[in-house]
Amino acid sequence: MSQSLFNSHEDTKSFEPNYRKLHIFILLTAFIVSGRLWYLQIIKGTELRNYSDKNRLKENNIEAPRGLLLDRNGEVLVDNLLGFDVTITPQNVKDIDVLISAISPILEIPTSKISQLYKTHKRKNGPFRPAIIKSNVSLDEVVRLKKLHIYYPGLEIKETIIRNYPLAENGAQLFGYVGEISKRQMRKFNKKSISSHHFEQGDIIGKSGLEQYWESNLRGKKGLSFAEVDARGRKSLLGFEPLPSKAGLNLVLTIDKDIQNAAYNAMNREDKIGPRIGALVAIKANGEILAWVNSPSYDPNEFSKRISNKIWNKYLNDPFKPLRNKVIQDHYSPGSTFKPYVALAALQEGIIKEETVIHSPGMIRFGRRPYHDHNRGGHGKITVLQAIERSSNVFFYKMGIQLGIDKMSGYIKNFGIGAKTKIKFYNEVPGNMPTKEWKLKRFGEPWQAGENLSSAIGQGFVLTTPLQMAMAYNAIGLEGLLYKPFLVKKIIDTENNIVQEFKPSLVRDISDPELNFHIDKENFKTVKKGMWLVANGSRGTAKWWKIPGVEIAGKTGTVQTQSFSADQIYDKCEDKPFKSRHHGWFVGFAPAEKPLISVAILAEHACHGSTGGAPIVRDVIKAFMEKYHPELLKQKAKK
Repeated sequence: MSQSLFNSHEDTKSFEPNYRKLHIFILLTAFIVSGRLWYLQIIKGTELRNYSDKNRLKENNIEAPRGLLLDRNGEVLVDNLLGFDVTITPQNVKDIDVLISAISPILEIPTSKISQLYKTHKRKNGPFRPAIIKSNVSLDEVVRLKKLHIYYPGLEIKETIIRNYPLAENGAQLFGYVGEISKRQMRKFNKKSISSHHFEQGDIIGKSGLEQYWESNLRGKKGLSFAEVDARGRKSLLGFEPLPSKAGLNLVLTIDKDIQNAAYNAMNREDKIGPRIGALVAIKANGEILAWVNSPSYDPNEFSKRISNKIWNKYLNDPFKPLRNKVIQDHYSPGSTFKPYVALAALQEGIIKEETVIHSPGMIRFGRRPYHDHNRGGHGKITVLQAIERSSNVFFYKMGIQLGIDKMSGYIKNFGIGAKTKIKFYNEVPGNMPTKEWKLKRFGEPWQAGENLSSAIGQGFVLTTPLQMAMAYNAIGLEGLLYKPFLVKKIIDTENNIVQEFKPSLVRDISDPELNFHIDKENFKTVKKGMWLVANGSRGTAKWWKIPGVEIAGKTGTVQTQSFSADQIYDKCEDKPFKSRHHGWFVGFAPAEKPLISVAILAEHACHGSTGGAPIVRDVIKAFMEKYHPELLKQKAKK
């Protein structure tokens, strides 16, 4: 027994180094734990408290209403409506299959489609971001889903703001549409810090038109609401003071709703030709745009409600491109609407005077090629006034030969033809006003003398947009004053306080002697007489479309869409396949002496400017005069 005790003492003594190590380990562990607690409580306490609050609090964005688009008289063109989205947050869902089965009959969406939407969203965006199952649900659906909400964590009914376009297809390419920001756009915008706003997935932004260009003004500032939630994400009764959203700024446009409607209705008139395909723009003399119509068009309300692939493909595959903004995004040969510019250049160069008579047969030869007039029998001996009135090709072929392309280009570029108008809008194309240097650089080929003839009647390499034509003709009417077009008169806040205001801007005075290739006012007056004859003369190409009391001056134009052989030139246009028919232009202003309004239309495949374009322009000018100058309609027209 004593031996046993002795051995036990000796054994215990042998373990003392291990006990010492254990004591050190315990002390070290206590020190680490105490240090960690001190670090978490003292150093990181505030940060972790905030993190805890975030887990306890559920933040919900309060969408900011986008700014309104108003017409020049305060009429609403684009506004907002209250909507509801059904969302599912994967993080909080207990049994997704049961949830889907419960909401499917209410939403009238197959369970397979909901499941696919849910899984795709969760794979792409993770479990924390709500998946939108259906947008813009009805109030009846909202009530029925609210009853399920308490039993199915993760199911939410979210209030949203839906962009509303009361005019629907009317002006769609002008106003544009909104849609959810893409990942690429989100990275780009946040990287460039284009605004103080931090973009997130699900944000709605302007995708085209004014919505896109003025995004930073129209976009408001989101607010936040807070609610305490349990571990499953369900709200408790306690709440926190929300941070209110701030509405975007409103744009007061130069557009007149009544004139816009008149232009849209005129473009869709049911006459022998039927609804026009193309573009129309109407401006005030100072550059304010009154109407902007493209046809065919689309309904931007469909984009506000998450457009389906079927509808999107329908627009993309439409051969007449309803999504394109033809007013500025497509350029065309101007055809005979180009002739007044050539007449101005010839007058200024002294090649002709108002009384000069030029023989204009049905065809002339230049080199080895015949150049035909639109009138097989020609026009005989005519002056520049008669050449404009009757739209003689041969007369202007001869002007093109004597002027040459560089002189033509020098004068005509001063009107803005072949250059962007620099309107505050995306996707404007410049068109083209050729020169010898341009062709050599573009094609590596010298300019051919015969190309002067085709250019002189607005064919060949000459390209322009309806907006350029409206501004240039307005400058002819004002005898040299070329204004910059603009669409926004002022930006105001929700209290109608003016944030920014825009005024007319004169680009240049083409009659200024200090300007290269300037044009004297007397020459403007001469050409305006010829343009008056187009709409009022006995042989004018648009003589049928008069407005009692208001005289229009303008010019028709017909543009071939393809080349025809000599025996096909005089075939009836209406008998050709639709895609082979000519485009029709008409550009005019009124009153003829000093314009208050100028209008340009390009009607694709309408065969003639006189029937395809002139009656449309007449209707728009008439609507403008009835609204703003009814006193002129009571006056007798000059004889």
